[in-house]
Amino acid sequence: MKNIVTLVLGGGRGTRLYPLTKFRSKPAVPMAGKYRLIDIPLSNCINSGLNRIYVITQFNSVSLHRHIRSTYNFDRFSHGFVEILAAQQTIANANWYQGTADAVRQNLRYIEQPGIDYVLILSGDQLYRMNFQDMIVSHKAADAEVTISAVPVHGSDASGLGIMRLDDTGRVVGFLEKPKTEQELDHFRIDPAWIDAQGIDSRGRDCLASMGIYLFNRDTLLEVLDKTDYQDFGREVFPASIRTRHVQVHLFDGYWEDIGTIKSFFEANLGLAASEPPFELTSVDAPLYSRARFLPPSRLDGASIRGSLLADGCEIEEGAVIENSVIGLRCRIGRDVTIRNSVLMGSDFYEAPGRPSLGVGEGTRIEGAIIDKNCRIGRNVQVVNHQGIESTDETPQAMVRDGIVVIPKGATLPDGWKL
Repeated sequence: MKNIVTLVLGGGRGTRLYPLTKFRSKPAVPMAGKYRLIDIPLSNCINSGLNRIYVITQFNSVSLHRHIRSTYNFDRFSHGFVEILAAQQTIANANWYQGTADAVRQNLRYIEQPGIDYVLILSGDQLYRMNFQDMIVSHKAADAEVTISAVPVHGSDASGLGIMRLDDTGRVVGFLEKPKTEQELDHFRIDPAWIDAQGIDSRGRDCLASMGIYLFNRDTLLEVLDKTDYQDFGREVFPASIRTRHVQVHLFDGYWEDIGTIKSFFEANLGLAASEPPFELTSVDAPLYSRARFLPPSRLDGASIRGSLLADGCEIEEGAVIENSVIGLRCRIGRDVTIRNSVLMGSDFYEAPGRPSLGVGEGTRIEGAIIDKNCRIGRNVQVVNHQGIESTDETPQAMVRDGIVVIPKGATLPDGWKL
C-alpha cells in the first residue's frame, strides 16, 4: 500500500485528561500497564499493511517523540517509516498549529510527494482495533472522495458525539455535533433495519457516530485545505465536505473508545482488567506493539490478585490484595497493601529502597484512583475518596476529577497521608 500515507494527529493540550497531560501529550499517556495510547493507531496501521506514517505533534511532545523513536524502527528494505512532524516556525508560516486541519495544512508538502493517492487521518488517543484495508475497499467501491468510519450507537448515548445522516446508499448527507435535544436527534436517526442489512447487528441502535477516522483522496484533501482556512476536521472540513463532495460512510462494529477524559481513561483501563474485557489485548492476527524494555518477570510473594493486569518488572509483597486494577511497569507494592478499582502506571526506573521509595509502602490502601508514574507513596497511606468528592483543585499531592483521585506524576505522599 505504498500509495497511501497515514497522518496520526498527536492531540492538543489535553485539558480534560489533566493532570495526566501535565508533562506529556495525550497519545503519550500510558495505557493498560505497558502501552501508550499512540501504540493503538500505529499498531492498527502496521497490522493493516500501512507503514508510511507521520505523527503530527505540538504540545508536551518530548516523551511521545522518545517513545516513537525507540519503538517504531522498520527495516530499510520495507521503505516504511513512522516519522514525527513537530510544530515549527518556517518561512512560509510562523504560527503554531491552530487545529487538526491547520496541522495537516502546514505539512502538505509531505503528502504532495509523487505516488500518493490516498491519505488516512487518525486520532492518537482512541482505543480500538480496525483493519484499515476494509475501509479502503469501502472507499474504492463507492468511488468516494472522502470516507469516514462510523460506529452504531443508541440515541441515548449520542449527546456527546458527532452524529451522521445517510441516504440509502450509505452516502453521508448530514452531520450534527453533540445533539442537544430529542428533536434534533430525530432528524439523524437511522433505521436499524438498514444497519442490519449492511451485515451488522444493530441491536436496536439507531444512530451513527463519527469515529474521527477519515480517508481522503489525496487531491481532494489538497484542494479542500488549499481553498479554505478551515482549522478543524470534525467541526469544519467534514461538514463542509458533505455539502460539496461525495462522502461515504464505513461501518465499524467493534469496541471503540475515545480516551478524552479522566473518567473514560479510568473506565477503559478497568474494563481491560475484567475477566471478560470488551477489548482483547491478545490477538494473533492484530497484536498491539510497544517498546521492548527487556524487564525481568514480575515477582509475587504471598499476594492475592484477582481480575487485574500486571505488567513486567513488578515486586509485590506478602499480604497484598489487588482487585480489578491495572499495575504498570516496575511497580513495587509493599506488605498488606490493598488496591481496588485503580490504575497504577508504575515507574520509569528502579532505585535503591528508601523511605518513601518509588512504589507503594506497606499497609497502604488505594481505591478508585489513578497513580501516575514515579510516585512515592509511604506507609499506611489512604488514597480513597471517602467523602465522594466530585472534583478538587490541584495540589502537589493529589486532585480529584470525575470523582476519581489522581496522584500526579512524581508525587510524594508521606507516611499516614490521607485525602
